[in-house]
Amino acid sequence: MTPPPGAGRPVVTFGQPETYDDQGRPRPLRARLRGRTVAAAGCVVLGLGLIGGAVTGSWLTGDSGTDGERGTFAAAADLWHSVPVDQLFPPTVRGDGAGPGGSDRTWTRIAVAPDSGCAGAFDPLLGKVLAPVGCERLLRATYTDATQSYVTTVGLLFTDADAEGMRSLDDRFENEDLGSRTDLVPRPYAAKGTAAAGFTTEQRATWTVSVLTDAPVVVYAVSGWADARTVDEPQPAEAAMASGATTAPAQAGLGHETKGLADRIERGLRKNVTSPTERPS
Repeated sequence: MTPPPGAGRPVVTFGQPETYDDQGRPRPLRARLRGRTVAAAGCVVLGLGLIGGAVTGSWLTGDSGTDGERGTFAAAADLWHSVPVDQLFPPTVRGDGAGPGGSDRTWTRIAVAPDSGCAGAFDPLLGKVLAPVGCERLLRATYTDATQSYVTTVGLLFTDADAEGMRSLDDRFENEDLGSRTDLVPRPYAAKGTAAAGFTTEQRATWTVSVLTDAPVVVYAVSGWADARTVDEPQPAEAAMASGATTAPAQAGLGHETKGLADRIERGLRKNVTSPTERPS
């Protein structure tokens, strides 16, 4: 009987190809592919996490981001009536490293103004500069330092402007150097029976104005001495903080008082905003 075709031939089967590990030992390709798949999935998860973190970080740092910023911009507009005053203007604000030479500062809130419109809240010329963005609401609080030697009013002007309007105002402050003009100094908020009772326009020593472009808010601060001494010419906080500055406000560290407190109130504002989709129902 004739054997069927192929009979007697050796049977050959193909196993999984092998690669080798670091010590020269065989390693199946399947295991290598599985390891690469897991690694690739891990990279995807890590990448998504970094993207999500970048979106959140863009709001906290004030950097430009994606379309999600439109949501945070709108959410920030509601903070004046949706967030308790103690979160916008905490009773105590710590300023680690905020003082001259990196010294620590602590500010205590001594007065909160009733939320209001902007009528009479600014000198006429500053009011004219801010007019294009409108005034939805103005919130103000006055603080004193740990020694009660200085007083600082911080303001949050919630505007009616959209993102383009805020960018336009920011560009104007930058291009025309409006933040250093002594005829555009914000007014303080003085409260009877407090260390700021005598804090009027004549006592303004240093100030700062920050126009946010990722929120419809203008943050400002103005400082002076608690003993109600008058100041012939106020000095921008940045100039008073400059190395070698010899003016009385600079020597007293009032530039640091102004800028340090304003920056921390601004940071608190950013921490209080959430995307509309993240808000509890």
